Amino acid sequence: MFSVELLPDAGIEAAIRAEWERLIEAGLPSAGRHSGFSNRPHLTLAVRDQLDAQQVAGLAGLAAALPLPLELDGILLFGGAERVILARHVVVTAALREFHAAVAEWLGPPEPRYASTASDHWSPHVTLARRIDAAQLSDALRAVDVRPLRGAATALRIWDAATRTVTMLE
Repeated sequence: MFSVELLPDAGIEAAIRAEWERLIEAGLPSAGRHSGFSNRPHLTLAVRDQLDAQQVAGLAGLAAALPLPLELDGILLFGGAERVILARHVVVTAALREFHAAVAEWLGPPEPRYASTASDHWSPHVTLARRIDAAQLSDALRAVDVRPLRGAATALRIWDAATRTVTMLE
């Protein structure tokens, strides 16, 4: 599986990492608990089972459009009754919508299990924590700072889940 991801500027990254840390300090699940080198705040644009060299080259060409404005505002919850993913909502500006559409068009339609990254189903977000249960949710919401964050998306990368490697396309 390959994930195509936008990376935020240093200011937004620091603010998200601070939210991750507040969740940890509260004894809650947090994306900050993952210590891998590749773990950093990001916005997933597309997920595909395979990417070929031509697709990667095209994505690198699209990265030339960066930076683009990036705004986070509010909270999203994904999941079911048992556990949820807690995330910061990313505002869909015209520039972000156009960039996502260009990536989606270049890569073609996603496999059905990745349909949530298609242009008509995409919910842009930056994950704060996974596996928050109902008993933890109110504490988690108190731990995070939901003030708007404004900055820019400054880089594009590909995460290869099979090899656990990152390819930067700046």
